[in-house]
Amino acid sequence: MLKQHLQFKLSQKLSPQQIQLMKLIQLPTQAFEQRLKQELEENPALESGKAEGDDLDDEYGESFDESNDSETIAADEINIDDYLSDDEIPDYRTQISNYSADDDEKSVPYAAGISFNQYLLNQLNTVYLDDQEWAIAEFLVGSVDESGYIRRPLSDIVDDLAFTQNVYVDEEKVKEVLKTVQALDPPGVAACSLDECLTIQLKRKTGTPSITLAISILEKSFDHFTKKHYDKLLQKHHISEEELKAAIAEIEKLNPKPGGAYSGNNRIIEHIVPDFSIRIVDGELELTLNGRNAPELHVSKEYSNMLQGYKNAKEKSKDQKDAVLFIKQKLDAAKWFIDAIKQRQQTLYITMNAIMQYQEEYFLTGDERKLKPMILKDIADRIDMDVSTVSRVANSKYVDTPYGTKLIKDYFSEAMKNEQGEDVSTKEIKKILETVIREEDKKKPLTDDSLAKILKEKGYPIARRTVAKYREQMDLPVARLRKKI
Repeated sequence: MLKQHLQFKLSQKLSPQQIQLMKLIQLPTQAFEQRLKQELEENPALESGKAEGDDLDDEYGESFDESNDSETIAADEINIDDYLSDDEIPDYRTQISNYSADDDEKSVPYAAGISFNQYLLNQLNTVYLDDQEWAIAEFLVGSVDESGYIRRPLSDIVDDLAFTQNVYVDEEKVKEVLKTVQALDPPGVAACSLDECLTIQLKRKTGTPSITLAISILEKSFDHFTKKHYDKLLQKHHISEEELKAAIAEIEKLNPKPGGAYSGNNRIIEHIVPDFSIRIVDGELELTLNGRNAPELHVSKEYSNMLQGYKNAKEKSKDQKDAVLFIKQKLDAAKWFIDAIKQRQQTLYITMNAIMQYQEEYFLTGDERKLKPMILKDIADRIDMDVSTVSRVANSKYVDTPYGTKLIKDYFSEAMKNEQGEDVSTKEIKKILETVIREEDKKKPLTDDSLAKILKEKGYPIARRTVAKYREQMDLPVARLRKKI
């Protein structure tokens, strides 16, 4: 038997406009400019630049009503005066001015690159190869990974050449052509191992005694070199410490990832555009929002004129009614977008200002040891916003400071207790750990246990495993690999 019952459920859902606003807040400056360009192209009722005769000094008014649905309102029900009268539409709903004084860098340079593989193939065009050799060389270039290495065994490449290219050769022929590919730039490309990569680079240099010794070490004692068994190297190669130091210095100049400059197999030059700028003026912090985040937008006058024509028309045809519905839809979208940008500007500025005030001591001095423990909730509580909103601002935005351009999320850190019971930032501990490692005796590097004892003496009682975690987060190797002669 079927039973029927009523159930009441209260749930919160974000409107499409709210979702779009959250997405706008999350965008960094360059991505925001692309989104703005897209909106201008898709909505003819939205125009950039300052509208003639408009006063841009009005304060931000009340929120735009997002409840109107153009598809459910008939043309006869639209109050045209609401769209034509300047008195009825606050300026903030029809345009937005750039309130930031940041006028720097209005254009972003970019690099139109070619793929790493194409870069290598272009060089092959200058080398004489017969048809078979060209097919092998082209296949080898296609096997080069993003770091610049050929990781696959040559025997597998021989098989693949036969099955996929109908080229039947032996492994010796592939090795012969491989030497040609390895002669391309950047030096070390197409190597099958790290020692081969470094050796290829050294052989491109002038044969000084130090380089000759470095080649010998890589070819005959690579395992001892990687494990920093310097005593064994001295004995095996019958050399002095000074000679070994000079050889190691040559090796350290080499590039272990020759394809690294072509990230993702593409030449990409990343250009970071700071979203904020912090300056110290007369001993006080001054925050500005990048002017490119505050474009001047207004509603198209042509669309207002179209509505005026519809209002003045004595007889309104069906086509005219359909047109006015379309116009209203575009006007509503334009007004909402202008309002959303204004809200985005306010959210970005308020959030970053709270972060700046929270970390005032750091921004005034640049001393990372002055960074306070700070989590997203600390800022969210200060500005009475959701933690997710603060996260959207912090995760993808950069701030230009007197101490360099930094990712905002890097200013957030957990807290730990020192011996006095005070909360200190984990960044402060990492900075001290980095300093201790930098100043250690490189002939006898400090172990993680020793580092933990030193930190405890300085008032930071943390465990050895925590020291190891922090060291790894800072990309600092273990003691054995920090050893030098």
